Amino acid sequence: MIHTARGICHRSGPRCLGVLTCCMMLLVMAGGPLPLQGAEVVDRIVAIVNDDIITLYDLNRAMQPFADNIDQSGYSDEQKRSALFRFRQKLLNELISRKLTEQEVNRYKISVGEEEIDNYIERLKQSKYMTDEDLRKNLIEQGLTMETYREEIKRQIQRTRLVNREVKSKVVITREDIEAYYEAHQDVYGGERQFHLWNLYVRFARGVGAAEQQAARSKLEGAAAQLEQGTAFEELVGKANSSGGEVRGSDLGLFKLDELSPQLRKIIDAMQPFQYSDILEIERGYQIVYLQEVVESPAKPISAVEAEIQDILYREIVDNKFNVWLEDLRERSHIRVIN
Repeated sequence: MIHTARGICHRSGPRCLGVLTCCMMLLVMAGGPLPLQGAEVVDRIVAIVNDDIITLYDLNRAMQPFADNIDQSGYSDEQKRSALFRFRQKLLNELISRKLTEQEVNRYKISVGEEEIDNYIERLKQSKYMTDEDLRKNLIEQGLTMETYREEIKRQIQRTRLVNREVKSKVVITREDIEAYYEAHQDVYGGERQFHLWNLYVRFARGVGAAEQQAARSKLEGAAAQLEQGTAFEELVGKANSSGGEVRGSDLGLFKLDELSPQLRKIIDAMQPFQYSDILEIERGYQIVYLQEVVESPAKPISAVEAEIQDILYREIVDNKFNVWLEDLRERSHIRVIN
């Protein structure tokens, strides 16, 4: 009832085998013994990417933060092994993609100066309201040094310039694309309806019996009786909070329907302003919900969001085209995964 209230291996070839042979020869020439049968393998080649290699050391170093999280996860040993195996395969694939990207960066001689890296870091700190001490503290917490962080920034800038060269110049966004996106996302750009909610509630301790639960409900029934007698909901919330009793109240603020639980969504959608609900059961308690007002906001005209939509579409298309370009590059490359 509603009440009214007031108130991987792609290809192998001679070049790949040559790299592998050459690396093994260098190990021997440098005095590095090849691992004996049964000995622990400290490092080895896990992938050959054209003329470059990825070592077990590279892979393990990249995996370390994830491995630490898994180790502290509380998983069983079998679950840990399974999670680490899946992530290892995924990460090795990402390292291969990174190596291919680096090779293209080198081929096009895309360079990044120290000053550019400094400027990137300064812009980041300003946008995040961070001091240099804050940044260094965050890096330490992530197990990173400033040197490795700067190298990662350098790779990001180089990748962006590579994308500009190989992908972005081919991206075209039409007016029809923008209009189609706008119409398909009326939940974002259309008019918005929000409900200003208040509540009165009472809670009971975990594990109490039926008698204690009924006693708590009776206290809220007393508040409901005052609403029936004409006390404004907002006034009753103020009295409840100032009295220090078990019945409390709050101004919950504005909510869209899809932000509410299915049960509450149905109740609120049927209510009019200044109406309140029956007593509702909640986790370890009961509540009465009051609709103070419905706030309607107008739809955003397409002219006001055109630049935002264009940016969204641009990033989506660039990411898709980059992935296609990267897959094509993989197909044209000599990649051998050594398990």
